[in-house]
Amino acid sequence: MEDFFERKKRQLNIQLNDVQKQAVLTTEGPLLLLACPGSGKTTTIIMRIGYLIEELGVKPRRIKAITFSKASAKDMQKRFSTLFPELPAADFSTIHSLAFTISKKWLAKQGRQFTLLEGFPKQNALKAACRQVLKENATEDQLNSLSTYISLMKNQMIPAENWSEKDEPFEKASKIARHYETVKNGGADNTLLDFDDLLLAAEQAMRTDEDLGAEFQSNYDYILTDESQDTSLVQHKIVEHLTAMHGNLCVVADDDQSIYAWRGADPDYLMDFKLVYPEAKLLYMEQNYRSSSEIVTTSATFIKRNKKRWDKKMHTENGSKGKIQLRRFTNPKQQLEYVTYELLAEENLSEVAILFRNNASSTPFVNELHRRGIPFYMKDADDKFFSHWVVQDILNFMRLSFNLERKDIFAKVAGKMQLFVSKSALQQFERSMIKGNVFDAFKEMAVLKDSQIRKLDAYKDVYKKIPDMRPAQIIRMIRYELGYEESLVSMSTKFGYRADSLKGILDTLEGIAEQTRTMIEFAEQLKTLEEAVQQAKRDPAGQAVTLSTFHSAKGLEFKRVFMIDLVKGTIPSEDDLTDPQLLEEARRLFYVGMTRAKDRLELLSFSMEDGKTKEDSKFVNEVRGILLPKRTDSAKSTSSLVKTAPKSIEVNPNGIGDLQLLSKGALIKHRVFGKGEILEVGSESIEIRFAAATKRLALQPVLEKRMLEAAEL
Repeated sequence: MEDFFERKKRQLNIQLNDVQKQAVLTTEGPLLLLACPGSGKTTTIIMRIGYLIEELGVKPRRIKAITFSKASAKDMQKRFSTLFPELPAADFSTIHSLAFTISKKWLAKQGRQFTLLEGFPKQNALKAACRQVLKENATEDQLNSLSTYISLMKNQMIPAENWSEKDEPFEKASKIARHYETVKNGGADNTLLDFDDLLLAAEQAMRTDEDLGAEFQSNYDYILTDESQDTSLVQHKIVEHLTAMHGNLCVVADDDQSIYAWRGADPDYLMDFKLVYPEAKLLYMEQNYRSSSEIVTTSATFIKRNKKRWDKKMHTENGSKGKIQLRRFTNPKQQLEYVTYELLAEENLSEVAILFRNNASSTPFVNELHRRGIPFYMKDADDKFFSHWVVQDILNFMRLSFNLERKDIFAKVAGKMQLFVSKSALQQFERSMIKGNVFDAFKEMAVLKDSQIRKLDAYKDVYKKIPDMRPAQIIRMIRYELGYEESLVSMSTKFGYRADSLKGILDTLEGIAEQTRTMIEFAEQLKTLEEAVQQAKRDPAGQAVTLSTFHSAKGLEFKRVFMIDLVKGTIPSEDDLTDPQLLEEARRLFYVGMTRAKDRLELLSFSMEDGKTKEDSKFVNEVRGILLPKRTDSAKSTSSLVKTAPKSIEVNPNGIGDLQLLSKGALIKHRVFGKGEILEVGSESIEIRFAAATKRLALQPVLEKRMLEAAEL
């Protein structure tokens, strides 16, 4: 008699491996299915549900499949209908949808109504709380970080009275958050709940209301949760309550892809899974069907540097598709030009992705791709860049130059000029009847120190030059001569912003401005790019390269992947480097990026930005170390200093003669010792790890004879 798997192979041409078959057949009791990237996770889940319905006769409505986004739920339901068109679908939904149903019923039992607080109403409530506590309006950055902070606290199930100043994103954030909760819960007749409140309410309902808990537990005989590495503590607890009656739970996860700690994801829960479910069975889906042998082997070795993980041995039967490329450019502009010209030569742009950690990295590419007519799709379009307060500040600085009598604009920018004047003084000036050039008029009205008067005179002279300058020059003048960049650094210290991130916005604006001749043309270009980003949010009709953060790229795959801006401070960030848990999450994020590539993976970095030296990402160096040929057992690792080069050695015309091009982590080639990695550059010597040994060479002859060449892996 033909069994289920033989039938599906004949009907659907789907052939599962032994572990996947076990995952389908292990239907009773708790199961933790650890699925490596590209291991056929979704197909296995769908086949498991199909097996329950088709072979075991389980009613579809008795199977609850929980995903953590609407898109995932729709995609899984669509996949099920494609593979099992004759069968009714199981109950696919998000955890929040389930929580909404539970909370609504629980509150109704108590005679309470609730309103879902999301979008603009929630934003307005947060703004009001900020005004109440800070006595001033919050910036967009503060509101976003405050919202993330509140969500994290709730997902970790920390009571509001215990929200600590220690973990707050900026000063008084925890106080603002508690005030927001007090106001939100103050209504007698109508309870206001945000999405995170729904989770807490559902968990409390299942835990404290025995009748309601039993009702929802009896609704389902089998529970399956997907992407469980991204699940928060409160979400795990809801699932625990839901499965308490029968224990038939299949948790599908990859702890190596847990990248959402900032919103409450709890990878420790997976490590302690057997403490919660002592009878649980563990299965490892380790065969990668997606990527080339080089990508699988390297990424599997790379992620093993993390300590907090299940020990998986990802492998593949796929063949070679070429080496992983590590490319280090002089500056971001060279990186941009390289990727752009490579895209122009691509035949199928829909199989190419540009991945980055921070959304700010996308804007220079948006600008260049739009200029070149290269179609692009943005997985998580960052149209907020164009409304960011730093962008608006720069435009206001420029607007003032068109009419130096605009007191309203002066009041907006004067506080960003390191003048150290109070808001009340600027507001009073804006309301005054005084006329004329704002720099002279403000001196006339306000009581100022000599140092402030000197600055105003200097700034007045700067503004005389602006009409004759191009936009990129004007931005540099605003940054350095008008003191705007210094002001950003001060604000970062006060409000907890990342100064490098804010300065990165200015760098991006300069790059856009370089291609424009007038301030009006610059403003129009920003508007055009904002519209292009809005358009790029929609799925492309034809071929288009994908731009995505590492976070949003999870679950996607492409033949060719460029991972860009791989420098220290970006990934890992400075904060990541100070916290072992953050560093492990950053490494997982990098791993997610690597494992999106099927055939070609390129890791790109640069050595200089804004006149400052940039080091390669720690993770790039780790990958480089993996790819370097290993020393043989007989090779000695002693370091010996070679002081001079024989006079007979001629100058290598292709060699490096500039000390700035020799940096730690760079890959080079020596005419005798072969390829190696620079370990240290001292004042008189350079230490290099070659395949056979580590050598310390005297710098002077190395540079004079140009004994080293730049190399690629």
